Amino acid sequence: MELNYYSDLAVRLVNSEQPERGEDTLTSVDAVRELFGSNSAMWRRATEADVGRLRAVRTRLRAVFAAASESDEVRAVDLLNALLMEFPTSPQISGHGDLDSEGRPRWHMHLAEQPANATAAYAATACMGLAFHLTDLGVDRLGICQATPCRNAYLDTSTNRSRRYCSDRCATRANVAAYRARKRRESSPEGPEAPEDATGATG
Repeated sequence: MELNYYSDLAVRLVNSEQPERGEDTLTSVDAVRELFGSNSAMWRRATEADVGRLRAVRTRLRAVFAAASESDEVRAVDLLNALLMEFPTSPQISGHGDLDSEGRPRWHMHLAEQPANATAAYAATACMGLAFHLTDLGVDRLGICQATPCRNAYLDTSTNRSRRYCSDRCATRANVAAYRARKRRESSPEGPEAPEDATGATG
């Protein structure tokens, strides 16, 4: 479904915070506008109040990704449904004036932005996109990065549903850390493979 590309808005919002590092980039109206990007008219309506509102939505969206990464599909769906009920949107067919090679409009589905404030517009679009992504590809396609201390959300688009990290950088860092830990265990005299002496003690 074409609408599932809106799910990137959910990822963008969740990843505006790094809870394990105590970092948060969602601290100003400019940060809110940056989340929207330049393609949305709603960013012009952003106010200081939207900083707190979007932070609250972010916490709830992170809970959706966390439940999905823990294989709790029912909880992930219930949490997302609650957001969809609170932030409804209106799908419309749009062409934006684009024509194909034969001069016909390139029709596609579009989520109309009619909410009362910028947060409602962002949340409605992000949650609807995430819902389409979830129903099209499966709850297990939503994840939280397993590389410490990163806890970024991600959407798994791999062919074999094997993704565990938000980026190649995090995957490499996790693999290097695992390799070094394994080497430390192998070289440690207290390791599980250390020989026993006559009394049965390891040394």
